[in-house]
Amino acid sequence: MIIFINDRPIRLVGPKAAAQLTNSGAGNTPTFADYDEVVDARLETLKADALHGHLLILNTTPATVSKLLGLLQKSDASNLLSITLGCLDKEDCEEAIKKPFKIIKAAGGVVFKGDKMLLMFRRGVWDLPKGKLDFGESSKQGAAREVEEETGVRVSVSERICTTWHTYNLNGNRILKRTKWYRMGVLDDSRMTPQADEDIEKLAWLDRRETKLALTNSFSSIRYVIDEAGKGYKV
Repeated sequence: MIIFINDRPIRLVGPKAAAQLTNSGAGNTPTFADYDEVVDARLETLKADALHGHLLILNTTPATVSKLLGLLQKSDASNLLSITLGCLDKEDCEEAIKKPFKIIKAAGGVVFKGDKMLLMFRRGVWDLPKGKLDFGESSKQGAAREVEEETGVRVSVSERICTTWHTYNLNGNRILKRTKWYRMGVLDDSRMTPQADEDIEKLAWLDRRETKLALTNSFSSIRYVIDEAGKGYKV
C-alpha cells in the first residue's frame, strides 16, 4: 500500500519486504544506505526530528502509525521526502492508517492517443481526470464516466494501472481518497472540452518530453500513477 499524506508518499511493507532492506541491495531493492533516517520503533520513540529526507521506520505497529500521523499533523515536515513503514503486521498497520479518515472511493484514467497522454491543468497544477464513484457504480464505469465528464473525451478502458490513496481536508473533515487508475484509449476526442465547473482550465495531449516537463508542476501521487502506467511510456 502507498498513501500520500500532504503529498508525501508513505509506503507500507510487510516483514519479509522489510527484512530485505538489510540485504546487499541486489537489483532495485533499497538498503539502509538509501535512507536519510532509520528508526527502529522497538528501540526508540519516533520524534519530529526524524521527519526529513527519506525515512525508514522498522518494526512498525498500529501504535507507531498513530504516533506518526500525530507528528505529521503537528510538526514541520517540509524537509520530508518519503516514509517507508516496515510493519510487523501489514494489515493491522493499514487499518490504523485509514482509521482517522473518512474514506471516499474514486476512479480515474491515464488516456493515451498514440504516443501522447491526456493531461489537464486545474487549480494551478497538471493533473489527471478522476472523480468519486456514483452509488452502485463499478470503478471501471466511474473512471470512464469521469474522464468523459471532465474532458469530453470518450474512452475505452483496459487494465488497471494501480491504486492510490491520498489525504486532504474538506469542510473540517479529514478525507482519505482511494482512487483506482485505469489505462485508456481514445474512442472520440472531437468534443474535447475542459469542464469549467470543476475548475479545469485547459486540456492537452502531451508527448513524453512535454509530460516530463508538466510533471514538475504536479502532485507526487500523479507522478506515481504515470510512472506506473506501463511499458512504452516512461517519463
